[in-house]
Amino acid sequence: MPHTTFATLRLPLVLLCMALLPACGKHGATTASLKRYPFTGRIVSLDKAKQSAVIDGDAIPGFMDPMAMDYKIKLTADFSQLAAGDSVSAEVVVEENKDGGAADYWLENVKVTGHAKPAGDKANAKPSAELHVPAAGDEVPDFQFTNQSGRRISLKQYRGRVLFVTFIYTRCPFPDYCPRVGAQFAQLNQQLAADPVLAGKTHLLCVSFDPAHDTPKVLRDYGFLMVHSRQAAVFDRWEFAVPRAADLPEIASYFALTYKPENGLITHSLSTAVIGPDGKIVSWYHGSEWQVSDLVKDAAGALHARG
Repeated sequence: MPHTTFATLRLPLVLLCMALLPACGKHGATTASLKRYPFTGRIVSLDKAKQSAVIDGDAIPGFMDPMAMDYKIKLTADFSQLAAGDSVSAEVVVEENKDGGAADYWLENVKVTGHAKPAGDKANAKPSAELHVPAAGDEVPDFQFTNQSGRRISLKQYRGRVLFVTFIYTRCPFPDYCPRVGAQFAQLNQQLAADPVLAGKTHLLCVSFDPAHDTPKVLRDYGFLMVHSRQAAVFDRWEFAVPRAADLPEIASYFALTYKPENGLITHSLSTAVIGPDGKIVSWYHGSEWQVSDLVKDAAGALHARG
């Protein structure tokens, strides 16, 4: 699975969300009808395993703001013609539940309307600032947070270890989003703790993007729930933290995290990064389809390279 497969938007972060889904997901409702919307955008990356594409989409008047997000491509024939950088037109098909929310969505009738410009065509190249994708070798800023114990921490303090960072919020109700990532991190924590080579050279950090609700006490209780223990020592290896509200947009932008408060919940994407002992990106994953073994392999490779 490619590691650089999501993007931030051209517009302010307040527009960075997908209006297709209520809160985090698409569960628990009975399908009622299909709606179709004309769509255009530019392909950022492709995932053959899921037959999906991250597309920097244009606005759909009256329905959705410009944003980059992951779309399933319904037909294999449509997907097979695509390449990163292509401009496309399509229909967004939204499967609505009985409450009018989106139970699922995908693209149909996908057509390539333009191909990516050659790398050397600087005159017509798209400005790199329009899209940000965490890439291997990128220096990670020294972002600061408050952890579950109320202590200020920063990413720089983890230099010398491999740091796994993912983004959650404790009220997330849908199992394929924050709860699933939390469960994956719990498995990762167990595997690393059982490995004498990796145990002392790795650290896990779950960052909340809900500073209004996720106080240190809330994060502490959430952490205990994740590890099935009330022993404070669990936080020596796996911390839960939240940034200041003023710092959240910059942090989200760097890690290609999209979020939007909506009806008391938060619509959001998923973002997981592996940061090497030198403070640089080793790998980055969007979605929750990564395997624990992927992250363990990334950590072992980063530590081996460091010697």
